[in-house]
Amino acid sequence: MTTTVSAPAPASTPRARSARRGAVLVLVSATGFGMSAVFAKQAYAAGFNVPTMLSGRFALAAVLLWAVVAWRRAPLPRGRALAVCVGLGALGYALQAGFYFGALAQIDASLTALLLYAYPALVTVLAITLRRERPDRRRLAALGCSAVGMLLMLGAGGVGGAAATGGVLLALGAAVAYALYLTVSAGLPAGLDIFAVTAVVCTSAAVSMVAAGLATGSLHAPGHASGWLWIGLLAVVSTVVPIAGMFVGVRDVGASAAAILSCAEPAVTVATTALVYGERLTPVQAAGGLAVLASVAVLQLRRRSAAATAAAVSCDVPSPTAGDEHVRETPRPPRRRGGAARWGLRSLRPGGVGSRPVGSGRPVRVERPVTRGGAHPGAEVDRGPRHRRGAGG
Repeated sequence: MTTTVSAPAPASTPRARSARRGAVLVLVSATGFGMSAVFAKQAYAAGFNVPTMLSGRFALAAVLLWAVVAWRRAPLPRGRALAVCVGLGALGYALQAGFYFGALAQIDASLTALLLYAYPALVTVLAITLRRERPDRRRLAALGCSAVGMLLMLGAGGVGGAAATGGVLLALGAAVAYALYLTVSAGLPAGLDIFAVTAVVCTSAAVSMVAAGLATGSLHAPGHASGWLWIGLLAVVSTVVPIAGMFVGVRDVGASAAAILSCAEPAVTVATTALVYGERLTPVQAAGGLAVLASVAVLQLRRRSAAATAAAVSCDVPSPTAGDEHVRETPRPPRRRGGAARWGLRSLRPGGVGSRPVGSGRPVRVERPVTRGGAHPGAEVDRGPRHRRGAGG
């Protein structure tokens, strides 16, 4: 007689719990960035214009981020790295946000958010042009998918007229500015603290926006004091909290998975603006938006599979760089050198890039997390930046 005894279900491992937590944090980050369109439109209704709103947003976010930097006692970027961060904020981030929120004032937020997500394809084009990536079939398929999606969105009905055309051009300008922002930030040194970098970027963007507003005479107080509430929500819910959530989440689930999960951002924008303002995409525009988001998944899925394969046969060696994911390494058989056995480390490349000495000084490949340089993550590229924000402004 045989008795069958059911074994107790294995307890959730710490790694599984960490992955679940990371996925939740990335989704929270995408939600915060996705809601920025609603907060911005409410600020417009309260009498804010784009320069005044962005000046207030960046200034308040900078204050909060500097408080986090002081609490964490994070080291600040110096020398050339500091100059690059200042330039990224004063030019790259300020231009991207100005274009994005300017587009929100002219066309539907759902279309703006989906047009912005052309930036992963643009980053890939820049990487191929600069010979950082090879134009393999996967990347070409992603570029084709994104191009078809853009044609569907722009060729569908509902996008016409001078104001709509200007809004579309601003949204595409935001995508171009963000792609350039990510490409330049990829050259920042490894080891920079994400909060310190973001604080410098936001401060520089605030100074840039205030200077531009004063030069053009466009800064003014809002018509209703309630507008400051929306500025506060934009700075906290759609800037600081998403940056922190993405920073922690990308370390738990990996940059590739975070890039795919962050595609929830435009979905949140579409859903919230449809609920609050009744905005609707046409069926053709919705199909185009799905094609653009699918291109992000195409760019990431193979990289994620390679990372999983490497993790299955390697041990985790924490990277000395703050914010980087664990370096996947596996030991070589010991060799005799000078009478003593030493272990060499052979690096396994899960999909990211970057080469720097770890441990014994041998160069290893590190998969860098991609967090929206000061505002949200979308797609990762092989030459990903040390930091990045979410895609929505």
